Amino acid sequence: MKSALLSALLLTLFIGFASCEDVIEVNVPVDEPRLVVDALIRVDTTKEFATVKVKISKTSPFFEPIQPVSDIKSIFFYYGIENEYGEVINGAYSNLAELEPGSGLYEPDPTFTTDQRIHTNLLEIGMTFWMFVEYEDRIYAAKTKYVPSVKIDGLVQGTGTLFDENDTEAILSFTDQPEVENYYVFDFDFGNFLTSEDTYYTNQAFSFSYFYEEALEPGDEITVSILGADEKFYRYMNLLLEQTEGGFGIFETPAATVRGNIFDVTGIDNLNQFDNVEQPDNFPLGYFSVSQEFTKTLVIQ
Repeated sequence: MKSALLSALLLTLFIGFASCEDVIEVNVPVDEPRLVVDALIRVDTTKEFATVKVKISKTSPFFEPIQPVSDIKSIFFYYGIENEYGEVINGAYSNLAELEPGSGLYEPDPTFTTDQRIHTNLLEIGMTFWMFVEYEDRIYAAKTKYVPSVKIDGLVQGTGTLFDENDTEAILSFTDQPEVENYYVFDFDFGNFLTSEDTYYTNQAFSFSYFYEEALEPGDEITVSILGADEKFYRYMNLLLEQTEGGFGIFETPAATVRGNIFDVTGIDNLNQFDNVEQPDNFPLGYFSVSQEFTKTLVIQ
């Protein structure tokens, strides 16, 4: 009897509490889907070919995953050395294709009669690269230059912590390239990126600590990369990092769009002026860069 009374009392209390709750409807912004092009091309000059992988997706409403785009009509690079008139001399092409259906990942097309991979021994500092993407009767283009980087002098595990005693410290050392203004993008694995400019360490050896919040265990291996960057890429990554503090992946869509260097050039007949066309709201997200990369791995102790 006591058990039945207790159950009835608990049921009454539950109904009472439930009736006091208000249903709150959250209206989130709904924008037209926008193309996202992640075209960070990494060049390891110790290897025969550059790592060419372009990820293309489309933005989705809040709380929904980004969807890969598999119906790109064409995507290719055109690259070479520009003369004083901005004309590319002895240019070469690299045509890409989605090798794994449904992935949205585009790589050099192996079905061409000629090798579409980019040989690293043909690359020169300052070489110009164009990227063209045709999708849904629109043509998108981006222009960038091949930017060199510097080697990693050292990568060791430290004993310091930042905010949590479980943080893992990695200490990275490198030497700034002399006599030029340098910008760097660091990839610390697990989607962790950092940017730096050489204002305070020009032409000098420099080291700094990076603290991992990830739960790393002894025996885990991390890979750290240093990528060459020009000022535009450096500033783009800075803005992107500011907007991804809340947990977005670095190349996922942040709460507010960050405009990169990829433009809608449909109907434009002068590609040297494509970034000045009067289409301020019609552009894809993402960035196109071709950067030399040096890497080191670290085994956690």
